[in-house]
Amino acid sequence: MATAPAHWRVIALFFLHAVAIGAVQTRIADLQLLNGLSPAQLGIVLMGQPLGALPMFLVSSAIIERFGPRRVMLWFMPVVIVSSALAGIFLNPVALFILLMINGVGFSLTNVAINVEADRLEFAGGRRIMNTCHGVWSVGFLVTALLGAVMRGLDISPAWHLGLLAPLVIGALLLVVLPMPVSVPRPHTGGPVRRLALPTLATLGLVAFGLGAGLTEGASRAWAIIYLRDNFAVAAWVQSLALPALVAAMAVCRLCADRVIDRFGQVQVARILSATAIAGLVLVVFAPNAWIGIFAFALVGVGICVLYPLMLSAAARLSDRPASQNVSSVTMVFQLVNLGAPVLIGAVAEGFGVRMAFALLIPLLVLTFIMAGRLSGRSA
Repeated sequence: MATAPAHWRVIALFFLHAVAIGAVQTRIADLQLLNGLSPAQLGIVLMGQPLGALPMFLVSSAIIERFGPRRVMLWFMPVVIVSSALAGIFLNPVALFILLMINGVGFSLTNVAINVEADRLEFAGGRRIMNTCHGVWSVGFLVTALLGAVMRGLDISPAWHLGLLAPLVIGALLLVVLPMPVSVPRPHTGGPVRRLALPTLATLGLVAFGLGAGLTEGASRAWAIIYLRDNFAVAAWVQSLALPALVAAMAVCRLCADRVIDRFGQVQVARILSATAIAGLVLVVFAPNAWIGIFAFALVGVGICVLYPLMLSAAARLSDRPASQNVSSVTMVFQLVNLGAPVLIGAVAEGFGVRMAFALLIPLLVLTFIMAGRLSGRSA
């Protein structure tokens, strides 16, 4: 059985990972203005993160199996934290692009590592914890989103905000990770770990299910504040509430999700939630005022809350090869799509407005609804 300290340490890691990843995203709207970027140019700059992450997903499984999730988190989460802090200091579009690439390298390795660690503890303990872990991740992102709203309301620059946060998060990371025990990998029927975690038919089917939720969450984190800023004449602190609304809804629902899924089944829950997310995005597109827009992002958060962790859990349960390879392959395909998504959303936002950019995501959530049955499969 997984020990309680190991259980709570990995949950704490999800919280810290969210704070590390989310801090810079709460200041994207300010970094856009400070760097003099149009929506289309911002979309190009935001490509930096998936460009940095994509090649690392190919080799992340081999790295994690060789060194273990604990070492990967200890080595690469500081990369995420420091690159975010520097983004507020070096105010140049090229510098921001490069820093987001470096951020992507750290994100890819730590993202796979914490999910593999959670799956190992889930298997060792014999009970579902993945959605709880992602719920705590959402709580961490909510905390950093609210902090970003306060910093924007007080007119504190991204440089001071992100720079002061960095040493605090690194210190907390060391307290959590250094005492962590080494986890035992989930058994599998495949051969030795391959150097490249290429996708299989089984993982591609799961990606088709989770793609809409992943892109909707990423687009909402990057563009929700800009959506309110560009469409409604409201104060900066009101603009910043869209992100906490989304993340708070995700956090609450994720923390309750494991019990609901155990009772009603993951396929039925996934279909109800994907329909809810579609309704939320439709409301985002047609919201007549800022407060309804904020409510719409909360509804989106309810809808997408556990779709991504359900996909990751299903990938880890495939027994055809090590769990780290299947988790790496699904997240790699996500990043491949994310490579072009910021440019497409930015171009649509510049030409037709941010509302229409969000409308592009609705067909992908329809695909999520259709592909929910893939969650009940084992391997292909």
